[in-house]
Amino acid sequence: MTDRKINLPFATGSRKVPPLMLSFILLALLAPALPIKCQNLHQQKLNIIILAGQSNMAGRGGVANDTSTGIPTWDGVVPPQCQPNPSIFRLSADLAWVKAREPIHADIDARKINGIGPGMSFANAVLNKDHNFGLVGLVPCAIGGTTISEWQKGEFLYEQLVKRAQMALQSGGVFRAMLWYQGETDTINQEDVELYKGRLKRFFNDLRSDLHAPMLPIFQVALASGEGPYIEEVREGQLKIGLPNVKCVDAKGLPVEPDGLHLNTPGQVKLGEMLADAFLRFIPRPLRSNDAPTNFSSFVPYFLIMVQIFRCLWIIITFR
Repeated sequence: MTDRKINLPFATGSRKVPPLMLSFILLALLAPALPIKCQNLHQQKLNIIILAGQSNMAGRGGVANDTSTGIPTWDGVVPPQCQPNPSIFRLSADLAWVKAREPIHADIDARKINGIGPGMSFANAVLNKDHNFGLVGLVPCAIGGTTISEWQKGEFLYEQLVKRAQMALQSGGVFRAMLWYQGETDTINQEDVELYKGRLKRFFNDLRSDLHAPMLPIFQVALASGEGPYIEEVREGQLKIGLPNVKCVDAKGLPVEPDGLHLNTPGQVKLGEMLADAFLRFIPRPLRSNDAPTNFSSFVPYFLIMVQIFRCLWIIITFR
């Protein structure tokens, strides 16, 4: 059996590879395995923030009835705290990541007129205070006028929330929190009030189970207003929820629109900043569903590096 000769453009008659050329080979082979920082959405892990609840989460800041037509309109004013940011994205109604801009819920709560909500001021505040946080992926799911019973497992809103959150995760994200603001509609009926706390607990537990994130941090907003006479009773259920990794941010006293129900733009900006402060102060327990993919993805590049090193050593030994 004769040795097979391999012709290489850098090989000499003695088949020795110059040391400098070996360095280039090593770099070329290692390059694909080395992690590269890039602002491209598809190359960085998104910090997923779910936005859910009813109208005050969807955002009605700056929305008022037109005096001439009586039709609600948004004034179009976007404060500095809610301006677009190249590091903030949102999951659109057709499940595509797009650059986030107000109104965040325009294509989600599509049957209503949307304005400023807490989502953008929250995201901008987090990025301003933690420069290493990375990309934010907002997943808007809020629908105005909904009761807690409409968010129970098996109901349309619940299933849509789970579907959108899972899609966000599959596209390369990691769950960081859910911001939840709901309950105004449940202040009307006494029976709904009595069942509110139990339904809310069941919703949180079911959602964590279906997202495989048993300790998902949830930042719940305690009501600032309501549609009925049982505001304080619903607030009590929210403030005394008693679940781990559920933190309550109290909106009571924040300014509202002339309708007395919806937070106005300054109120929404302030709420977003309050949620950001609570989020950044909070140290959650480890999220098992999120730890596994992160650890595996961090292991893969180093495994590839070792493979490429052995390939380089084989080339060096073969062509000495």
